Amino acid sequence: MKELIEPELDENSLVTLQKVTADNFSEICLLSHTLSEAQRNMVADNAYSMVEAQFSDCAWYRGIYADDVPVGFIMLHSGLDDDELEYNGIMLWRFMIAEPYQKLGFGREALVQVIHYLKRKGYPRLYNSCGEGEESPFEFYKKLGFVPTGAYMDDECELVLDITNWQEQEE
Repeated sequence: MKELIEPELDENSLVTLQKVTADNFSEICLLSHTLSEAQRNMVADNAYSMVEAQFSDCAWYRGIYADDVPVGFIMLHSGLDDDELEYNGIMLWRFMIAEPYQKLGFGREALVQVIHYLKRKGYPRLYNSCGEGEESPFEFYKKLGFVPTGAYMDDECELVLDITNWQEQEE
C-alpha cells in the first residue's frame, strides 16, 4: 500500500470531491490511520464505511482532495433502506479529514460544496450526528449552521442543517 505523504498544502488549495475507484481506494483507506485515538473513536474507518456502503442502495461517498492530494472522506445516506419509513432529508453518514490536513479549511469547503449541491437538488435538510467530548466536531458543525435536534442516535447528538434557508457564512 502507498505510504501517506504530507505534501505542502494550505488554505488556498483547490478542494474537490472525487469518486473512489480501484485506483484511489487504498489511499482513501489509509487516511483513517492518521486520526488520533479520540477521533478514531468518533468515526468509522474509511474502509469499513465503503464496504458498508455496498450494502445500501442509499449511500453516496467521495474522497476529499486538495490539489489532487487525498485529504478526507465523505459519505451521505439519502434515505432509509427500509421503504416503510419516511425520511425527509439527507444524512451525513461519515465525514473525516486526515489529521495532517485538519484546520486548513478542507473539511469546511468539502461540506459547503455538498450543501450547495443538495440545495440545488431541492433537499430541505441535512442531518448528522456526532459524539461529544474531547476532539468532537460539534463546534465545527455549529459554525456551519447545524443545530441540535434534541434527539440522540446511539450515544451521538443528532444535528440538522436547514438547507432551504442556509446561507454560507464566512469563516
